[in-house]
Amino acid sequence: MDTARVRQMWHLLEPLHALHYYAPEVFEEAAALGYDTGERWPSYFAWRAAPLGAVGPARVASAFYSFSPAMVARYVPAAWEVAAPGEVLAARLRGVDRAYRGLLDVSGPGGSGLGEAAALARRAAEAADTAGRPLAAAHAELPWADAPHLVLWQAATLLREHRGDGHVAALLTAGLDPVEALVSFAAVGAAPESVFASRGWSEEEWAAARERLAARGLVDAGGAATPAGRELRAEVERHTDERAAAPWEALGPDAVGRLSELLGGPWLAAIGSGLLPSDNTLGIGKI
Repeated sequence: MDTARVRQMWHLLEPLHALHYYAPEVFEEAAALGYDTGERWPSYFAWRAAPLGAVGPARVASAFYSFSPAMVARYVPAAWEVAAPGEVLAARLRGVDRAYRGLLDVSGPGGSGLGEAAALARRAAEAADTAGRPLAAAHAELPWADAPHLVLWQAATLLREHRGDGHVAALLTAGLDPVEALVSFAAVGAAPESVFASRGWSEEEWAAARERLAARGLVDAGGAATPAGRELRAEVERHTDERAAAPWEALGPDAVGRLSELLGGPWLAAIGSGLLPSDNTLGIGKI
């Protein structure tokens, strides 16, 4: 399948997935479990890592890749002292249910196309290969919800973690360690460096990574990407798209086209909610 179409589907589904990290209803569910919601991260690490089970910081840092291990260790395994992974998963789904009901028309016949969209997205998600993809595999083992809007969110989440696992493989192939991956991405203008500070790397670690990239000819003295650095990042993105293509190839071009049409309304609702940050570490809309 054309990688441009693969990337388009990611751009359509990512905001639908990401809402649960920012929606007030989800933070309310986190607070009810006992998590500190004065900042984003206690619930973020709980929500995202819960499908893996009560794992320790090394496995979370490995799977998430871009976060500083020291930052991960501040929140894991402390997350499981607040609530067990099963409780977290149930609360996560409750929060998404409430958030989606506030943003989308889920009450009409078929949920105004949500039923068809959910069925198509689930077909794609169930076709995702999970070998060597820990986060995708963990989500693939979770039971599917009954409500179409929750099925759509689960499918979007499984597909984005499938893509993310493949992205880590592409970064490893390119020889970019976790902090180098962020420095090189900032260097091509994906987002301001201040956005990437959320991943917890120290100024010294960031500077050392920049020096390593400069020694490879990938960034210049000011930290901007060189032509070689831009080409390497473009190669990473190409490989990521290629590794994310299998679910969409299994779904087929006609069904993918139909799903892209059906996702237009939910995508607009997610973007128009004002909940999602305009600058993000994924570089959506920038590359």
